[in-house]
Parts: sequence; C-alpha cells; structure tokens
Amino acid sequence: MSGGSDIGIRFDGVSVAYGANTVLDSLDLTVERGEVMALLGPSGSGKTTALRAVAGFVQPVRGRVLIGDRDVTDLPPHRRGVGMVVQSYALFPHLRVEDNVAFGLKAQKADKAGIPARVAEALEMTGMAGYAKRYPRELSGGQQQRVAIARALAIRPGVLLLDEPLSALDAQLRSGMLAELARLHRELPEVSILYVTHDQVEALTLADRIAVMDQARLQDCGTPQELYRSPRTEFTASFVGNANLLPVRVGDGQVRLGDAELTVDTAGVAAGTTATLCVRPHLVGLGEGVNALRGTVAEVQWRGATHRLYVDVAGQRVKADVRELRVPPALGERVALHFAPEDAVLLSAGVSADE
Repeated sequence: MSGGSDIGIRFDGVSVAYGANTVLDSLDLTVERGEVMALLGPSGSGKTTALRAVAGFVQPVRGRVLIGDRDVTDLPPHRRGVGMVVQSYALFPHLRVEDNVAFGLKAQKADKAGIPARVAEALEMTGMAGYAKRYPRELSGGQQQRVAIARALAIRPGVLLLDEPLSALDAQLRSGMLAELARLHRELPEVSILYVTHDQVEALTLADRIAVMDQARLQDCGTPQELYRSPRTEFTASFVGNANLLPVRVGDGQVRLGDAELTVDTAGVAAGTTATLCVRPHLVGLGEGVNALRGTVAEVQWRGATHRLYVDVAGQRVKADVRELRVPPALGERVALHFAPEDAVLLSAGVSADE
C-alpha cells in the first residue's frame, strides 16, 4: 500500500473555488484507515470536488489534504498513491483488458517482471480473470466497470476513490456491483474508500459512515443508522431516506399538529417554540393507535409489497407505507394514521451541522 503509516484521508479546512464561485467550503473530515466513507448529496453539493481534491485534479485555495501522515496538497496525482474509478470507466478502447489494468503500474514504473502477476491478481479479485485478452468494446457495462476497478486496485492503493461508479449501470447490474464492492471491501480491510454518490441506497448499503453535502458544505456526518434514525437536520432527514417533515408546536413532552396532540421526546427543544417532527413513512401505520393523525386520503400508490398512502392532515400531506392492502382506502375517505413515540425525531429550528 502507498501513503503514510496509517493511511486514511483527512480534509483540513479544504476550500476550492473557481473564480468567485466557492464549490467546496471549509471541509473538515477524516476517513479512517479501512473505512468506507460515502459523500452523499445532490448535484453541485461539492462531493465530487472533494474527491477530486484528494486525487489531485483540483487545487484547494485554502486548507490541506492529507493521505495517511503525508500532506499531499501540492503533489501531482501520480505521486499520491490513490486508485480512482469514474462513472465513465475511462478505459482505453485500443488496449486489451490486461493492458488497461497494467496502465497504472507502468505509469508508476513498477518492476516490469512483476506486472503480469499484479494484473492477474487484480483481475481475479474482480472476477475478470477470463477476460484479459478482450477489448473494452467486447465487454458489457458491468464488466467494463470491473476492469476499471481492477485497474485501480492493481497499484495496491491505500486509498480508493469511487466517483459515481454505478450511475451508468441499470438497476439489476447496480445491485450486483454493490454486492461486489462490499465483498472487495471485506477482502481489502486496510484500504480507505471515498465513495461519491447521489444515490442514498448505495450510501446506506456500502458505507461505514456517510458525509452529507449540500451547497458546498458538510451538513452532517454519521453512520447510516445514525443519520437514518436520528437525523440532525431537515436536509439530512429528507436526503437520507424518505421522511415526513411536519411543522409542530412544542409543549412539555408533547407536540401539537393541528388539533392532534402527539407524544414525542422533546428533550433539548424549548416549550412554546416551533419545530419539525420527522417520522419515516414505513413507521406510520393505518388505523387508530397512539399518536393518531386523522385526515383525508389524497393519493394511493401501489408499490407491489406496499401501498403508499398520502393523507392530508391539518394542512400537511403525510406519507404512510403500509403492507399491501386488499382493499385500499378510496380517495377522499377519512382515515386515521398512527406512529410510536420512539419512532419520531424532533428537529428544532435552526439546527446546523456546525453545532
């Protein structure tokens, strides 16, 4: 492996700007040795810029990028010891698979006698050993992606950078490649992986931790379970999974939505203020129960194993994902929804990722 003694990545106040336009603003983030960190956010959030700053393709205007114990901020890309896979694969069409995989090793001036073994190892690891003599045009999209990953792994990097690596694949191939990436992570426990994606399923499935980006800044960071079950901001709640975000008035151990008084944990949120109640649609049940919300059915969507109900409650549209109903409620029908107190999170107004 290349890099410092522990490997890993550290962003130390990293900012990137194009003229007057700041595209990454004061990023402080550490990716531990052997960790998969997903950078998750919408287009323009700064996630790809952060990855390119590690690769050496953009130069920060402020701050430092460290790989292991080395400050690589001013090093050219080929001296950073990182492997990178981009969404377009970037394979050379005139080179056979084995030569594509060997490209990085040759660029690093690796021992020529050892290159064939390193190429074979990388192809075996990615399940492409039988395709060494083929050209990229003779491979499927998923196979090309595996070759791109093999090329990145052949140099035995301490850091692997993945930039939307599955976005060009169809849903079935994407699912299979997610499983393959998870397997590779288990087989390469010392490699730190920075994974850029706008797909929450990829981030939830693969990452040890997720850094949520928006408007060039880090908004939140935590394990997938932490961000899903206990989001700190409305943006995190809406971007990591699907959420009902309902404006409520806070009391002492309860909140009010319209005429409904709901029991939730209000610790840390002052009584008499307004806040946002977050509850996931799959945790909202149909029928009477604790924390009942009564309203009118506005839309019903069949989703195979479930029905998604949209119910207008006190001027808010509440989503409920319930097990497939033999006879779903009709549009305009009055229904009751309910959720358990422990399944809701109260987000106070003005909470920021810096607090």
